[in-house]
Amino acid sequence: MARHDNSYKLLFSEPSMVRDLLLGYVREDWVERLDFNSLEKVSGSYVSDDLKDREDDIIWRVRWGDEWLYVYLLLEFQSTIDPFMAVRVMAYEALLYQDLIRQKALCRNGNLPPILPIVLYNGERRWNAACDVAELVEDVPGGLSRFRPSLTYLLLDEQALVSQESLPAATHNLVTTLFKLERQRHPEQWVDLIRQLVEWLNAPEHASLRRAFTVWIRRVLLSSRLPNLDNDEINALQDLHEVNHMLAENIKRWPEYWREDARREGLKEGREQGLEQGLEQGLEQGLEQGLEQGLEQGRRQGQEQATLETACNLITQTSLDDATIASATGLNLRMVETLRQSLQD
Repeated sequence: MARHDNSYKLLFSEPSMVRDLLLGYVREDWVERLDFNSLEKVSGSYVSDDLKDREDDIIWRVRWGDEWLYVYLLLEFQSTIDPFMAVRVMAYEALLYQDLIRQKALCRNGNLPPILPIVLYNGERRWNAACDVAELVEDVPGGLSRFRPSLTYLLLDEQALVSQESLPAATHNLVTTLFKLERQRHPEQWVDLIRQLVEWLNAPEHASLRRAFTVWIRRVLLSSRLPNLDNDEINALQDLHEVNHMLAENIKRWPEYWREDARREGLKEGREQGLEQGLEQGLEQGLEQGLEQGLEQGRRQGQEQATLETACNLITQTSLDDATIASATGLNLRMVETLRQSLQD
């Protein structure tokens, strides 16, 4: 998956997102004892120049009793998986600890505060890198093994969580809604999820979070999934209410978009194939006759292919039944049923 822009970082710069991330995905009893009203993003004065270079990382802290817990959130949107991610996390955590020591931001007893490192990954490939540094260091017999470093990070593999239905049971979770939006194939289901966000974030104090979701939906979701939408219309969206209204209106036209796209693509391929065949026949029967026959055959093949591709799009990207699809495309019902079966296989 292509690297996300800063709109994703903008979302996780909101305390409500971090709260739902911890409550929904760090499934340990101690999370319930955190004071989420104390959540604050670590200011630049706590971060060294080395850490500032990590533009996609976000550091928060939250009260845990009388002490602070630091949450180091690494956003990984690269298509290739770093097999030595655990080493990187160890290095970043050490840098953060050096900053905390320099700032004298220690626990009351002089110890270093705890840090929870989280790697949030949304690539298409399943994450297969080691989550503990110890797994990367060769194990040797004898006393040397006790010097092997060990540091574990919490991996949140978005694709795995969604596909395995491992999302938290809580229905009101902003991070879960974000994951579902990103992985949902059927645009009409975006409408329900965005309507849900509108209801949850309707209060004035959620204005910045509504704005963050709007930017992410506009830049990441709409631009990549619905390229037929007018760019000016997308860029004009400034609030979730506007996004919700726009999607509700456009959902009625999406089947026509897909039919038109498939028709144009099918005609293009059909013309190319027909021209090639026509040229071959023209060498034997005459260039003029061959071109005419080739183009005619290309048009027919293009129309047939466009119809089939339209039906496939309607099957995979909408919830329309076979009879409705057959009526919209002109295919017979048996053909639509056969297409659906082949796509499911």
